[in-house]
Amino acid sequence: MNDKNLMEDILLLEKGVCDLFLHGTIESPTANVHQTFSDALNDALCMQDQVYDKMAEKGWYPTEQAEQNKVDSVKQKFSANSAQ
Repeated sequence: MNDKNLMEDILLLEKGVCDLFLHGTIESPTANVHQTFSDALNDALCMQDQVYDKMAEKGWYPTEQAEQNKVDSVKQKFSANSAQ
């Protein structure tokens, strides 16, 4: 297993952890439990962001810039839906 594969696995695991903590936060029965899950979610999101940044820095997680006309089209679509 090379570094890229390891980082991909870590990123996938972090995304799963974030999903679990999000549901824990939503389903929390008390304010104390809610805050604990919320704090853990925030920490996990920060870790996920750090892993993503490191992968992007190494060229292992390439992204492409969205064309402005496509962004405008999506914004217009959702603005129209929310107005209804």
